[in-house]
Amino acid sequence: SRVVLGNHCRLRPTTSSIELRATQYYSYCITSFATMAAEKEFTAADVAKHNTAEDCWLIIGNENTGGAKVYDVTSYLDDHPGGAEVMLDVGGKDADEFFEDIGHSNDAREELAKHVVGVLKLTEEEKEKRRLAAEKKSGADSGGMSMIAVLVAAAGIGYYFYKQKVDSSE
Repeated sequence: SRVVLGNHCRLRPTTSSIELRATQYYSYCITSFATMAAEKEFTAADVAKHNTAEDCWLIIGNENTGGAKVYDVTSYLDDHPGGAEVMLDVGGKDADEFFEDIGHSNDAREELAKHVVGVLKLTEEEKEKRRLAAEKKSGADSGGMSMIAVLVAAAGIGYYFYKQKVDSSE
């Protein structure tokens, strides 16, 4: 009565629902579960039609999380801790960046997995565009961190020389 997905998670039927238990690699587990349930393919144009409080779909996922999935979150709007408006703002769109930037918990990811309806069907051109955007974002993120590190180091060196000068003049 157990299904094993890879070596990392198990689905165990219970009387109330299916519990998702991850021992390691939680995002891998969610991705595996979503992939099992997500056999239908949708284009971005298909998803864009579902952008109201009565019918709200989101695209969430990227190459690092097993690919873009399509989620029908209509029934969850009223229960979302950040409010329905947050999800409606990205309804019918790719919400992956917003979802990941918030830093959702494992519980949130488990809840999201319950709402998967399919996978995002991408043309080769769209795949390349997403890959380039991810590379650009990755490069921009590391460039910003490098600049901060340089500024902190410069401030530290400046303070050291200032302190040396003050101490020597006393």
